[in-house]
Amino acid sequence: MVQISKWKVILVLAICGLGILLASPNVVAPEKVGSIPSWLPNKQMNLGLDLRGGAHLLIEAKVDEALKEGLQALQQGVRGALRRSPAIGYRALGLIPNGITVTLREEKDREEARQRLRDIGDQMLLERDGNRFSLKFTEEQLRERRSNILEQAITILRLRIDPDSVKETSIQRQGSDRILLQVPGEDPERLKRLIGQTAKMSFHLVDPEVSTLDPRRRVRPGTMVLKSRDEVDGAGQPVYYLVKKRVEVSGENLVDSQATVEQGRPVVSFRFDPVGARRFGNTTRRNVDKPFAIVLDKEVISAPVIREPILGGNGIISGNFTTESAQDLALLLRSGALPVPLTIIEERSVGPSLGADSIAAGKIASIFGLIAVAVFMLLAYGGFGAM
Repeated sequence: MVQISKWKVILVLAICGLGILLASPNVVAPEKVGSIPSWLPNKQMNLGLDLRGGAHLLIEAKVDEALKEGLQALQQGVRGALRRSPAIGYRALGLIPNGITVTLREEKDREEARQRLRDIGDQMLLERDGNRFSLKFTEEQLRERRSNILEQAITILRLRIDPDSVKETSIQRQGSDRILLQVPGEDPERLKRLIGQTAKMSFHLVDPEVSTLDPRRRVRPGTMVLKSRDEVDGAGQPVYYLVKKRVEVSGENLVDSQATVEQGRPVVSFRFDPVGARRFGNTTRRNVDKPFAIVLDKEVISAPVIREPILGGNGIISGNFTTESAQDLALLLRSGALPVPLTIIEERSVGPSLGADSIAAGKIASIFGLIAVAVFMLLAYGGFGAM
């Protein structure tokens, strides 16, 4: 009779026990996994879209709008460069399909204007026709910019939808301006909320003379009327704020945001980088006892009054948040703003019925396979097979 060392038996049993322990979370209902202590295995097998069901979305990225915003920023840069001392007189500063154009008032300013424009668009084509200058992107540069915008959008979508990289998420580029998104086990409505927000956040001062107003009222230059996301007046109508256009601090300076609880209410905490912290501190120090609007995608999500200077670079966004909406907002801010608006042009909800049939068939096959192997081992090897 073959003798098996005890240590080998113990080792085999230990390996089998470890395998059973690691696989055990898969027999627990998904909603109860959170109750498993963190020191025990609590990771379940990720099921794909074909087994678990989920959302299938085809998204169109409005790349042309992002390119236009970039050209508008370039236009502002040209305006500032020509106004720099000594100022250069100009007129007809505007956009063309692949760049900007400007006409000088004086012929003597040509060389100085050429140098200033070259400093702004050092990689762009600079053309001159008399006193008229044009800064243009080449076709290759436009294709590269389009590609970069779409890749950046895909990266941010991945951060929003699967920040921990634990889902079997599929995000694929389709052509020059479309993205195919497949997410198993995700609520399609929540997914559309995460996708639909550009999440461009900025901080503005509220006009000191009036904070809320009738949206039909004409406003002075340098201000804009923005609707509150959650606030309503006594008649149930949205509240509108008169906000200064100047951005005091940009959301680009945010380095972290988390959903938390303050006085029993869900809020979102945020933290700036050193540049943002300095701007935020200076703004709050100069504007104590004045309202300060937090704007997300051209809506005021909160407009608290500055009670004291906030110098640490940390702050709290409060509002009519639920726990889920606070978590979603923190996730949006943490992942960053999308470089381009996205539009869902095709939506399909994939049901788990076929996957459920496959899973049930797999369970039955596994049970019968295990029994068949056990019977074969006993018949072929007797007691030794049972070991």
